[in-house]
Amino acid sequence: VQLQASGGGLVQAGGSLRLSCAASGRTFSRYAMGWFRQAPGKEREFVAAISRSGIITYYAESVKGRFTISRDNAKNTVILQMNTLKPEDTAVYYCAASTSSTGWGPPVYAYDYWGQGTLVTVSS
Repeated sequence: VQLQASGGGLVQAGGSLRLSCAASGRTFSRYAMGWFRQAPGKEREFVAAISRSGIITYYAESVKGRFTISRDNAKNTVILQMNTLKPEDTAVYYCAASTSSTGWGPPVYAYDYWGQGTLVTVSS
């Protein structure tokens, strides 16, 4: 599967952005999906994940209550709605797909396919 992330940009603290990840192929519903981010000089970190059906979601503690992950299997798309953004949310955001039926979630190693990343910059 090929993944294309979009929607990044520059926003003031307290603002919102909506990231999209479009997937190619007809088997999108077979993948759990995740969003990760990587700030300059830091390791890639988990942000949010969603199960194949969209019923189960996981969030990093740092984004709980502010970010929402969702998916539309008919449109091969996963969305990350980011509200109340903070300067510390500044990073390159990546979407990823996992073929694992049970081991998906926060671990970076659980994901088999990665998009190219989209930059989110939050100014104070």
